[in-house]
Amino acid sequence: MQQNTVRIQSEVGLHARPAAQFVKLARQFNSKISVACNGKKVDAKSLVRVLSVGAGKDAEIEITAEGDDEQKAIAALAELIQNNFVEQ
Repeated sequence: MQQNTVRIQSEVGLHARPAAQFVKLARQFNSKISVACNGKKVDAKSLVRVLSVGAGKDAEIEITAEGDDEQKAIAALAELIQNNFVEQ
């Protein structure tokens, strides 16, 4: 199991378009991936659940992945957030 804590710097937080990008990327991996914020831990492959954590600007989220591509998943998702949801 791999995990990483990342601070959301996007002005809109992890809402609407950024959340959709996050979920789209998470779905590309085989690993089970979750995201935790504000005391709530949810499936990172569900847009509705990701939106439900209410991660606004400057919130710290914990991304956890477990599976054969967990390291790649954590690295890619953290990079997406650190780049303010601008895909490289």
